[in-house]
Amino acid sequence: MSETAMPHPLLETFAQAGQGQVFAFWAELDAAGRRALLAQAGEINLGEVAQLTRTLLGPGGAAGVDLSGLVPAPFVARPESGGDGAAWARARAAGEEALRAGRVAAFTVAGGQGTRLGYAGPKGTFPVTPLKQKPLFQVFAEKLAAAGRRYGRPLPWFIMTSHANHAQTEAFFAEHRFFGLDRARVHFFRQGRMPAVDFSGKILLAARDGIAMSPDGHGGSLRALRRSGALDLMKDAGVDTITYFQVDNPLVRCVDPEFIGWHLLHGAEMSAKMVPKAYPEEKLGHFCLQHGRLVVIEYSDLPLAVQREIDPQTGRLRYLAGSIAIHILDREFVRRLAAGSAAGTGPALPFHRADKKIATIDAAGNPVKPDRPNGAKFEMFVFDALPFARNGLVIETRRADDFSPVKNADGVDSPRTAREDLLRQYARWLKSAGAGVPTDGSGLPAVVLEVSPLFGDDEDSFARSWAARVPRPEVTAGLYLE
Repeated sequence: MSETAMPHPLLETFAQAGQGQVFAFWAELDAAGRRALLAQAGEINLGEVAQLTRTLLGPGGAAGVDLSGLVPAPFVARPESGGDGAAWARARAAGEEALRAGRVAAFTVAGGQGTRLGYAGPKGTFPVTPLKQKPLFQVFAEKLAAAGRRYGRPLPWFIMTSHANHAQTEAFFAEHRFFGLDRARVHFFRQGRMPAVDFSGKILLAARDGIAMSPDGHGGSLRALRRSGALDLMKDAGVDTITYFQVDNPLVRCVDPEFIGWHLLHGAEMSAKMVPKAYPEEKLGHFCLQHGRLVVIEYSDLPLAVQREIDPQTGRLRYLAGSIAIHILDREFVRRLAAGSAAGTGPALPFHRADKKIATIDAAGNPVKPDRPNGAKFEMFVFDALPFARNGLVIETRRADDFSPVKNADGVDSPRTAREDLLRQYARWLKSAGAGVPTDGSGLPAVVLEVSPLFGDDEDSFARSWAARVPRPEVTAGLYLE
């Protein structure tokens, strides 16, 4: 029997699950088309799809988010916001000890493409710095290299790609010689995918030989860490603490000893950074307590009237703590959640339903581009792990030190705003070190310059490098410090 005529057990499995339409065009596919379709079908957990059909597509599946018992979550305030400076010093010491002991790994969620930026390629390859136009991946690589040098222990770096950008990402790192990092310490693995379904739960085809698949959300990173073997690599290397950040934020402190220290001293299984919301409508999730459990409520799910509530004691927003997708996770907590999800038992991240216009084909195999939502995609959110974590903790950070994402082609959270925020950071460091830097009222310097993280990745390390630079350079347009 030829390869193209050979039956496959998955055809019967899908038929028994009521999803036989996935192989509707099997008889007319060539060998390559059959292999491609089988590979995609092999990714699908049919039991999980059936459960999601019952719970998210059935009666009540589109119900709103439960907001009962909601109150603002407490958080650890920065010293300049009234926090305990001595406690922050102890946290920094504990974090630095963990870094010197090699207990920490960096984890970047980097599955996105630069489509919204008008850029063809993985978002991590997007040029972002104001002078040298370094890509996001290089910014992070230099920050990790600086931390490894400072603490005497190179950090392993785990990068979650997607099926769409995995090969391009690996090739980009190889082309740039891993930006000076030891390539044996840089680990790539793919994010999981979920099939899109119509509103009755039937899996949709994108082509005769392809299923309509989409990434399973940033929450899928926890399952991917386990499935890829990354957690085992961490365990073998003595890593028990994972610092998590997303690829679109060039300002992020990839390695923050204070954050790490607070997490460890508190005995937390998961910790999160927050920034005070700049205004009620800012598109950040809200850290809340719900029936005693730490949760994040999306800005789109919290009524605007609630977002606008003012705390009468402080005069600030009552729901002040905004989520910026920077976390620390305990390795075995991730394993426990991921194992529960895989087995369908124990604690597991919930899936969320998103109704979408999904390109598909009709019964005759002709392309269909709907003008209204025709199905649902399923995704998980990493912050949904917080309610399951023992001693979950929220830590305040300075927006100017940690958060300036590149999400939109222009306007807010764009390449322009990120580059300007980087310039403001460089100017603050220079002024703090005693250099004369003309700036406007927002702190933006009058000249374009750049500081490599290898010269300084925070105010203290910059000050040390600046003091050691003899003679000190004049701050003029085009200044580059490395």
